[in-house]
Amino acid sequence: MAEVDPEALADVGYGIFEHLLNKGLRAQGKYLYALVEQGVNFNPEFEVIFGQFAAEYPQLAGALIGRFEEMDTIYGMIRAGEGVIPSKTTQMYWIVQDAPDSPPEAIEDENAGKWLIFQEPDQVDVSWKKVRDATVEGTLGISTKVSTAKPNPESRDNRKVIYVYTKDWADEADVMRVRQKLKDLGFVDRIGYKRNIETFAGEYAKKGKRVTYYSA
Repeated sequence: MAEVDPEALADVGYGIFEHLLNKGLRAQGKYLYALVEQGVNFNPEFEVIFGQFAAEYPQLAGALIGRFEEMDTIYGMIRAGEGVIPSKTTQMYWIVQDAPDSPPEAIEDENAGKWLIFQEPDQVDVSWKKVRDATVEGTLGISTKVSTAKPNPESRDNRKVIYVYTKDWADEADVMRVRQKLKDLGFVDRIGYKRNIETFAGEYAKKGKRVTYYSA
């Protein structure tokens, strides 16, 4: 049996841990991003959730400690913006923020789709905060996510992208309601909307081929 790459394990482990951290904090009525941006000490909650993670995924927890040496290093990185601020996130390709009461799996539904907002790296932090906050307020779609500073081999240029998901691409009224809200937030340039149908089929825009379903 081939030996598993510890760096690959650490990558997987970090993603799962941050997901559990966000989930655990939400169960207490808290948002990770708010704690970080307000400078709140959440080390007690962090340690409890890390302990639960280590008990459930001991090999992944071991890989994380192997990379960072101690939990305090991970906590310090998160306090500095890892997993919260796109430009300061290097351990994950994406930061995700679901709307209240929207299940995480909703963005994987074939009926869903998303508006795509491409941003220059020096603009993405401010743009993400606007979109994230509106998502948490429940005034956008079911979820949103943003690409981070972690180099992604699938990226075609150095721009970052924010996805703003809606539940049903066929519900044009809702899709356009979300588009109008994005305009209200300052995203007035024309952007495209891509259905999950095309994403799941591996279809991407290229010369002579357009895969966006709406454009507004």
